[in-house]
Formats: sequence, C-alpha cells, structure tokens
Amino acid sequence: MSVKIRLTRQGGKKKPFYRVVVTGSESPRDGSFIEVVGTYNPMVNPPQVKFDEERVAFWISRGAIPTDTVKEYLKKSGLPTAGAQAA
Repeated sequence: MSVKIRLTRQGGKKKPFYRVVVTGSESPRDGSFIEVVGTYNPMVNPPQVKFDEERVAFWISRGAIPTDTVKEYLKKSGLPTAGAQAA
C-alpha cells in the first residue's frame, strides 16, 4: 500500500475546511489517516494554506506521494514535492 498526502474535508455545509493528511492510498477521502500535516481554508480571501514543513519533508522523503492539488499548494508555499526530491 502506498502512502499519499491529500485533502480531507471538514467543516459544515457550505463552509468547507480541509486538513492536509498523510494516509494510505486505499483509504476513503474522509476515512482514517496517519497524520495531519497541514490545513487549507478556502473561506478566507485569499485562501489560507498552512503546512508543518518538517513533517511534510519527512513524509516525502519516506516516499509519500502528494495529490495534484496538494502538489500545487506545496509549490506555492515553496516546499519540496516528490518530483523535486527525485531530481
């Protein structure tokens, strides 16, 4: 089973809030996860993204693969992505 870094939805109806989590690739979107490594709040202007930089770097070094959406947020934050580690 591979490990992914992806978003899981929190918050109420029409008030989304997302956690950036490390989880197994087989887990459902809002299912169990290994660790919370950040948050994404689209309800503020501009949208707010926060990461625990140490833990993101740790999981990427261990082979965790960020989803396309998370990869975009990591690039905007200046953090390494899986592709940057392999180069």
